[in-house]
Formats: sequence, C-alpha cells, structure tokens
Amino acid sequence: MSVIKKIVIVGPESTGKSTLCEKLANHYNTIWVKEYAREYLLKNGTDYTFEDLSDVAKGQLANEESGLEELQKKIKAEASSSFNPQHHTPLFIDTDMIVMKVWCEFVFDKCHNWILNEIVDRKYDLYLLGNIDAPWVKDELREYPDLPTRERLYNHYKDIMVNQSVPWVDICGSYDERLQKAINAVDEILEQ
Repeated sequence: MSVIKKIVIVGPESTGKSTLCEKLANHYNTIWVKEYAREYLLKNGTDYTFEDLSDVAKGQLANEESGLEELQKKIKAEASSSFNPQHHTPLFIDTDMIVMKVWCEFVFDKCHNWILNEIVDRKYDLYLLGNIDAPWVKDELREYPDLPTRERLYNHYKDIMVNQSVPWVDICGSYDERLQKAINAVDEILEQ
C-alpha cells in the first residue's frame, strides 16, 4: 500500500501557490487541496474579522481532511486494479495553519491558540515556500501589492521555515524553474 507524503505550499499572496499545486498534482497524477480562504472570501467579502479567520482555518483543515480521504480512496482503487501505484504518493496542500498564523499575526497582531496547537500537532513531509520574485498579479482578493509589505511577509514565512524541523525549499525563479525546483524537492521526499 502506498504511503501518503503531505507537501504544503506556503508563502505570501500571489507567489503561485495554487498554480504550483495544480501543476504538481498533474505531474504526479495525484490530487491537491485547494485554499479555503479564496472560497470563503469570495462568498463573504474581504471585510473580515479576527474571528472570521478562525472559520477560514477550520475550513482549510476540513479541505485537507477531505483531500486526504479522497487520495486514500484513489490509492485503494488503483491498488485493486492492474495498476500498481507508486510506493509513496504526494498530497499537495495549498496553505496550512502556518499561513493562517501569519495572516492572523500580520493583520491582527495575535493568533488563535488552537491554530498554534494545530501547527504543533499536524505532521507534514515537505514545505515549499513561494518566493516573492514571481510577478504580483492583481485580483479581487489580494491585499498587498507593494514590495516592502511582500518582503516583510516573505521574511516572516522564511523565519518560520528556518525554525521548524520539516524540510523546506525556497521556490523561486521563472515559472518553469519554480516547477522544476518543486519537482526535484518532491522527488527527493518520495524516495525516502
């Protein structure tokens, strides 16, 4: 039976997290977990409160659990067919509780304790940190187009990555370079 390796893509807005997740899922013939915040903000608007971010975080965790269940079913179905699934199967997750922590702290200068507990309790195999060298793309949900703010956010994420124990890779460069760096990092994790 295949072992699921959970790979999380984190970083400031407009660093290509969703695009990278989708491309990686296609490359590895697996699934990816979409960022719940987009769905929530499109439905409820961008005038959110600290308590709203708790709801967003809960929705993200529900998406992650659903994605995990979906992938387990896919692996089971492939194992019962003539197809022999790879020994390790990646699950790509667009955003986790680290993103929620940064968001809470950056906007409200505090974080929900249960989010901090989830960061400690949840286990992942690899983080891919989206660098801000990708062009910023405006959409109705983006808040921070200015470079100094984006740099501050990126450095906040990088500090978290450096001070935790899960392997991580800075994903930078052109879109093709970003994808190749991610594939190289994922391949290494899948071989372990």
